[in-house]
Amino acid sequence: MLFVLASTRRVLSSSLLQSMAMAPAATLAAARGLSTAAPGAAISSRGSSERRSAPSVAAVSSSRNLKERAGRSVFVSNRSVLSSSKSFASSEIFSTRRALARSQGLSGIRCQSTVAEKEAAPAAEKFEYQAEVSRLLDLIVHSLYSHKEVFLRELVSNASDALDKLRFLSVTDPSLLDANSNLEIRIQTDQENGTITISDSGIGMTREELQKSLGTIAESGTAKFLKALKEKDDTTSSDNNLIGQFGVGFYSAFLVADKVVVSTKSPKSDRQYIWEGEADNSSYTIREETDSEKMIPRGTQITLYLKTDAKDEYCDPIRIQNLVKNYSQFISFPIYTYQEKTRTKEEIIEDEEPAAEGEEKEKKTKTVTEKYFDWELTNETKPIWLRSPKEVTKDDYNGFFKSTFQEFIDPMAYSHFSTEGEIEFKSLLYIPGMAPYNTEDLLTQKSKNIRLYVKRVFISDEFDGELFPRYLAFVKGVVDSNDLPLNVSREILQESRIVRIMKKRLVRKTFDMIEDIAKRENKEDYKNFWTNFGKNLKLGCIEDTANQKRLAPLLRFSSSKCEDELMTLDDYIERMKPDQKAIYYLAADSLKSAKSAPFLEELTKRDYEVLFLVEPIDEVAMTNLASYKDKKFVDISKEDLELDSEDKEKEKEAEQEYRLLCDWMKQQLGDKVAKVKISNRLASSPCVLVSGKFGWSANMERIMKAQTLGDNSQLEFMRGRRVLEINPNHPIVQDLNFACKDTPRSARAKKMVDLLYDTALLASGFSPENPAEFGGRVYEMMAMALSGKRATAEVSETADAAVEEEGSDAAVEVVEPTEVRTENDPWQQ
Repeated sequence: MLFVLASTRRVLSSSLLQSMAMAPAATLAAARGLSTAAPGAAISSRGSSERRSAPSVAAVSSSRNLKERAGRSVFVSNRSVLSSSKSFASSEIFSTRRALARSQGLSGIRCQSTVAEKEAAPAAEKFEYQAEVSRLLDLIVHSLYSHKEVFLRELVSNASDALDKLRFLSVTDPSLLDANSNLEIRIQTDQENGTITISDSGIGMTREELQKSLGTIAESGTAKFLKALKEKDDTTSSDNNLIGQFGVGFYSAFLVADKVVVSTKSPKSDRQYIWEGEADNSSYTIREETDSEKMIPRGTQITLYLKTDAKDEYCDPIRIQNLVKNYSQFISFPIYTYQEKTRTKEEIIEDEEPAAEGEEKEKKTKTVTEKYFDWELTNETKPIWLRSPKEVTKDDYNGFFKSTFQEFIDPMAYSHFSTEGEIEFKSLLYIPGMAPYNTEDLLTQKSKNIRLYVKRVFISDEFDGELFPRYLAFVKGVVDSNDLPLNVSREILQESRIVRIMKKRLVRKTFDMIEDIAKRENKEDYKNFWTNFGKNLKLGCIEDTANQKRLAPLLRFSSSKCEDELMTLDDYIERMKPDQKAIYYLAADSLKSAKSAPFLEELTKRDYEVLFLVEPIDEVAMTNLASYKDKKFVDISKEDLELDSEDKEKEKEAEQEYRLLCDWMKQQLGDKVAKVKISNRLASSPCVLVSGKFGWSANMERIMKAQTLGDNSQLEFMRGRRVLEINPNHPIVQDLNFACKDTPRSARAKKMVDLLYDTALLASGFSPENPAEFGGRVYEMMAMALSGKRATAEVSETADAAVEEEGSDAAVEVVEPTEVRTENDPWQQ
């Protein structure tokens, strides 16, 4: 349904005047709305050209698609148009009649309706919205905005734009400010009537502008204004922070209001007009203001008649003030809200007892608290990011950080910068002095630490990793852009290409700040940063592969050579041995367990340094890094640890010697291990259990078991193969080697293999599958050890007694304890 009022009026007037020139009497009769007219002579005198003009008039002005009728006169068609066009109000018909009369010199003719029009107040004209407006309004109210409170942000932004436009136009035409020199916005609530009134002293609108702006959804007066300036090659047009006088944002008022009334006065017009629309109505009205008490010198006044469920919340002056501070704190014009205040005053207490003659009685007073309403300036804070960094002191930056983000500790670092080129925006970023008490931001995508402004209007502080990645959620600051579109939904700015470009540059500036902290002479600064936000950087190694080269130098670790102080990967590479090919690391649950792990024995013997990863996230971060400066990361708790052998011939001999033992132990352990092999990483321990190359390590398996929503089937799959590595130089392994050759079917020998496996599980960081069974084997071994000691003691006492009885100096053969074989000897069956 197109809005055709203005064009219809122009075509209609020109057509009727042309018809009046040919048939004045008949046309005048048609204009008066007479039911009959004599067409005879007029039709014959007009000719065919006039008959051809009739269809064009009917086509333009007919709202019911009137059919052309051949042979009908022009004035009859015009009468049909006036009588059938229901979109015209009576005042339009009256004005048309007066125009026809003046054109024919019939000023003396006066209709009764014309007299009545002058006596009565002008009636409101009713207009229909554009086609599908009702559906679009329904979309705005129910789908476009996720929070109803944004209506105030939109209306205040529109008021700011009207003021901005007036200020710009007043540079060339100062007379625009004559009516009111104050450029301000005022917001007042009325709890009694359930209304909110937003007033501004901006440019205002004429009747035509009111009809175009509020009768057409997403019609932006400012957009056309900027387009006109560009056509004139006005170089200053790009510096104007204008959003759009009335676009989709205006209709967000229907989120909370059943009815909206707009009263506006433009300096271009002497009249003030009122626009009125309802939420569930497809039409609106425009009328002229006739009440002198409601006249405004210039600007726009919007009154919202709130819905029942919105009155309690949005009629509260404190609630409105908080919304202004949240969304419109940095608007460049003053915003006043009507607030309830209190004051004290002294009142005289009337004394009933009269004063004695000649004495003046002292008057008694009392202090009374009185409530009253007054205007209060709400947006007192100035946008610090719009100022030059040279003009802002460190105390100003710290004060802004504390007041904006409710912090009580100075930030570790800040960065104030502006970006130009493909996109332009200004930003002020901070690294807080301490981490938040809860770490939920690290686990969820949403973060409220970055406040996005567009032309100083707050848009949102909730982003799902769109403006800043999750691992940098601890960074706080503001971003102000002039390039983001605001006449469309302000809730889906995250999808904009501009935001993606902004994200890259913000992340780059954040890395610059962190690197500056790391380079400071005071090493405690970065140590404090790492304590608070080290886990975030490790998370970045996992999620942000594009920035791993910048993240890796910022990481800090403990190591086998540097236990008390944290070290960098660069420090590790500087201390690497000439023959060392990789960066070795070991993941454990604590530094203490990492230091005593059997995996370190050979590496420590060779003076190789090993990084200790004691945080749950460390191992995953290191796996994702894979390498640093062409040096691969190697987990020493997994199989295939490549260490150059000092004596390859001796190693081959050991493999040949213990091949039978490895096969025998694998047969006894079954599926518990993938294989048994000679180890090149052990020096003092008898054996160690290592993880498969592509499976979980012992530390990762422990972490995954502790997950609340862990999947046991996935645990079995990712556990992978385990390899038992034995030390051929250890006495226990050597004894087992003899046993497997002499008594391979010994039950006690098999028990010893199981006990050795369970012990290797614990020493390597794994958990026994059956702790009770493992405890039983330990108890049995303790009993065997104790019984062996008793048998050894008995043998010693018998030998001493025999020597005493013989009483001779004959030589006695001494039996070493290790050679004693008791009845309970595990190798004798």
